[in-house]
Amino acid sequence: MTHPEFVAALREGRVRVQIDPGAAARYVSARLLLPHVMLPVLGGGVALALVGWIWSGLAVLAAGIVIPRLIKRSASHFILIQVIDDERIYNEVTEAGVLRVHPVV
Repeated sequence: MTHPEFVAALREGRVRVQIDPGAAARYVSARLLLPHVMLPVLGGGVALALVGWIWSGLAVLAAGIVIPRLIKRSASHFILIQVIDDERIYNEVTEAGVLRVHPVV
């Protein structure tokens, strides 16, 4: 199914979309480079704690742990929004098996 057909069918309610949550989390994590962002943030939190800014360091550490998890948790919704808007992402996620489209019976 092409992207314009998919968007039209989705808006008309003729298809049901199934998104694999684990695959969606991995896709979004890789696309946003979350591990490469999270490690420096965690390092900055440790550095703040070591130089005496303990509460600020702990807050940065907590943010470095919690924010990527929240992003991964909402990955399915993020992918659905992006798929509707961008044909390239639609092709990527359908080929990767992250998104499956089923006709409504």
